[in-house]
Amino acid sequence: MNVREISAEEITNAVCKLFTDCNYFIGDDIMNALCKARDREVSQLAKDVLTQIIDNDKLAADEQIPMCQDTGMAVLFVEYGDRVVVDGCGFQAAAEEGVRRAYIDGYLRKSVVSDPVFDRVNTKDNTPPVIHTTIVHGDNIKITAGGKGFGSENMSSVKMLTPSAGIEGVKQFVLDAVAYAGPNPCPPIVVGVGIGGTFEKAAQLAKKATFRSIDKRNEDERYAAVEEELLEKINEMNIGPAGLGGRTTALAVNIETYPTHIAGMPVAVNICCHACRHKSVVL
Repeated sequence: MNVREISAEEITNAVCKLFTDCNYFIGDDIMNALCKARDREVSQLAKDVLTQIIDNDKLAADEQIPMCQDTGMAVLFVEYGDRVVVDGCGFQAAAEEGVRRAYIDGYLRKSVVSDPVFDRVNTKDNTPPVIHTTIVHGDNIKITAGGKGFGSENMSSVKMLTPSAGIEGVKQFVLDAVAYAGPNPCPPIVVGVGIGGTFEKAAQLAKKATFRSIDKRNEDERYAAVEEELLEKINEMNIGPAGLGGRTTALAVNIETYPTHIAGMPVAVNICCHACRHKSVVL
């Protein structure tokens, strides 16, 4: 079996660019959704808020500055080919160095503290990142990176539903989570929903769902229909852009699923603000 070598420096450079780019440049999927939402809004106040968000994102791209002061905790989803070897310090250290360079050299706010409870001392370089790795067949590494702000992260939740709750129980939990979040996660939001697996897998799926382009629906038409239904119901809540009312509380609902145990149905909701930052590269 042929093994392909990728240098640690290539990993570092790629990760650095992903995090600077995702903080400076909003994705076309989000920008298009914001513009469409502004066009269909009835409330002038909601239109004005959406215009400010759009102008802000364009200015960030033009000036190459962060679109939001909360540049997030660094999260990476990695599809690691089983025929790849990272030469040098290894993938983990190389990725951490990429985050370090992005947040220091790119003038991104450093928001990570070393201990979650007692010391809470800022690491001053936004490391360590959170890395989710899947081993796949092949000789490439796909890295999807995003900066997850905590105004929206704090509004996320997980619940261990029983199978008897069914799809209606899932939908109600999602709607309750969004209603409870209200204006706090800086709407319009992207709602990531993870269903299945175990307690921690459902949360990982929900986070992964927020990294999926919002112009792509779930491949299973049943879940795609639920995504559309939930989006419609969320936008009827009249929370609106910045929580000031309107038809645009959410830009999308993305659902990801995984097989689960016969006795359970874990569901997680990960909410992301309109600065839904994610970029990918294949090495």
